[in-house]
Amino acid sequence: MGPALEHPVPTGPPAGTPLLALDEVTLQFDGVRALDRVALQLPAGQVMALIGENGAGKSTAVKILTGLYRPDAGRILLRGEPVVLHSTRDAWRHGIVAVHQETVMFDELSVAENIFAGHLITRRFGLVDWARVRRRAAEILRSLESDLDVDAPIRTLSVAQKHLVEIARAMSHEFQVMIMDEPTAALSSHEVDELFRVVRRLAASGKAILFISHKFEEIFAIADRYTVFRDGASVGTGPIADVAQDELVSLMVGRPVAELFPKAEVPIGEPVLEVTGLCSDREFADVSFTLHRGEVLGFYGLVGAGRTEVMEALFGLRPIARGEVRLHRAPVSLSSPRAAIDRGLVYVPEDRHRNGAILAMSVASNATLPSLPRLSPRLWLDEPAELAMTRQIVERLAIKCASARQRVAELSGGNQQKVVIGKWLALRPEIVILDEPTKGIDVGSKAAVHGLISELVARGLSVILVTSELPELLGVADRAVVMRKGRIVQTLERREFDARDIVAAAAGIAAPGAERSRA
Repeated sequence: MGPALEHPVPTGPPAGTPLLALDEVTLQFDGVRALDRVALQLPAGQVMALIGENGAGKSTAVKILTGLYRPDAGRILLRGEPVVLHSTRDAWRHGIVAVHQETVMFDELSVAENIFAGHLITRRFGLVDWARVRRRAAEILRSLESDLDVDAPIRTLSVAQKHLVEIARAMSHEFQVMIMDEPTAALSSHEVDELFRVVRRLAASGKAILFISHKFEEIFAIADRYTVFRDGASVGTGPIADVAQDELVSLMVGRPVAELFPKAEVPIGEPVLEVTGLCSDREFADVSFTLHRGEVLGFYGLVGAGRTEVMEALFGLRPIARGEVRLHRAPVSLSSPRAAIDRGLVYVPEDRHRNGAILAMSVASNATLPSLPRLSPRLWLDEPAELAMTRQIVERLAIKCASARQRVAELSGGNQQKVVIGKWLALRPEIVILDEPTKGIDVGSKAAVHGLISELVARGLSVILVTSELPELLGVADRAVVMRKGRIVQTLERREFDARDIVAAAAGIAAPGAERSRA
């Protein structure tokens, strides 16, 4: 009898091989390197935080991992083996899915229809098996411990519920890798906790999670490891437990950032805006406060506290049912944005994509939009004057753009925000309302916005800062107004700031007698 035949023993990837990785990946656009030999490894069963300023290359890496871009050099490795991703559908087939900051869904379709959009379960002859679609959608939601009605139209859901549906949609592809790009941007703290519970369960089941966020408290709460991108290159990686926040910031910006909240010491002057007993029909009631020259007045509160609604009313975007507004002690009627602008009050809205900028238009068209009457004295646009004004705004705010004619949609989030702020500063206002001005932008851009606020008050302007970030409030504001359920519950001088008391008041758990007002 001859020797026994030897059969090759099947072997998987070596132990420790990441589920998905970018290996020395490079990508260029018009000769400019968006990614320069970056490395990124996503281990199974772990949450990897991808950190970096806007423009650092994070979004480009995500587009490569989801098949939207092809790298010029380097490899995508799936379980240690090179793969080529030709499209998003190709990435789905390899088990790679993405949940984005802005949910893209069909509002009039049901939860189940959205979960299986693009890959409906069919029977013979291509007919949709709606019973199986609904049943499978319900199973996926139950695995997420959600009791959402699979027949409910998407338009009836909250932002948090829509995010849950998007995660369910990702799970319908039998994924192995989930990319979460700023998934908490529009969520309350309670909703963030619920999302993190889902993320931890997915990681525990062996999935690899890529989590992208600008919020360090979230990164340290949810991530197992981190990778930092800067200027298109990967500059650091390791266990999150082995790194401090200051180290991450230094890696991101390439220099130590000792002070993220540059606070200008500016003498507080006379009252410029006095609001007394302001009421709307439903959103807020009995709102009273005073804003002084050279002051940063912070408004803090949880989601639904009514802060944005008050600011929109002051800018003439919402009707005022009762109350009085005085500018320089004289009563005024701010019945429209034009009336507010004419009196030196401008408003930078929270949602820069929908309300702050026209993304399809150029930097120049956006930056000069409120100034068109000045730039069109003879009914046609003075283009040299438009470009000159744009150059001043770009230089003053250090906006990174290829040219004044570049579309705003092509800029990073931080630079989009600078364009939105710059267009109002060109009007030389007296009062600037900034509603969540650093929402969704990186730490370097946040520092630039904070520096701009200090510059404005140093020049004698007055700023109302609406923020949900407590460190920002404590670092930038001269006084703090805390709102809850449409009412002011505290107004504090800077020397009285106490993080725990402010959060307690906003949440409605302050001790009896803690409410006070010092307008």
